[in-house]
Amino acid sequence: MAIQFNHTIVLSRDREKSAHFLAEILGLSVSPPFGPFLPVATANGVTLDFLTVDIDIAIQHYAFLVSEEEFDQILARLVQRQIPIWADPHGREPGRINRNDGGRGVYFFDPSGHGMEAFTRPYGSDPSSKLNGVTEGVPGAAVSSTFPR
Repeated sequence: MAIQFNHTIVLSRDREKSAHFLAEILGLSVSPPFGPFLPVATANGVTLDFLTVDIDIAIQHYAFLVSEEEFDQILARLVQRQIPIWADPHGREPGRINRNDGGRGVYFFDPSGHGMEAFTRPYGSDPSSKLNGVTEGVPGAAVSSTFPR
């Protein structure tokens, strides 16, 4: 059998809040609890197993490769819920998306402060794209000058 990534544990302040937030934004489902974990499964079978903890949480980054149609839906949900977005992982481009590699990408944060990313083209897949480094404003997007890192 080829080695496959199966699951990861996502530490959170409130597993219910964090799991349901991510599932709603990405258009996924929350699975029934498995012991102390609340799983959210992706299309390729990888699960993010949310666990409530009462300790300082090191912020992690989770990136999701999505289709153009899924990106439209994700972005619409972020705008509708007024969740601040950025075009970059450093918080320099609030209220915008990136167009790297000819695709689209957006960064946002979950309730526990983890950095989430949805993008339509793997980074580095088109290094000659004229859209690399280009960002676009998103009408109605929530803009925050505070980057939660």
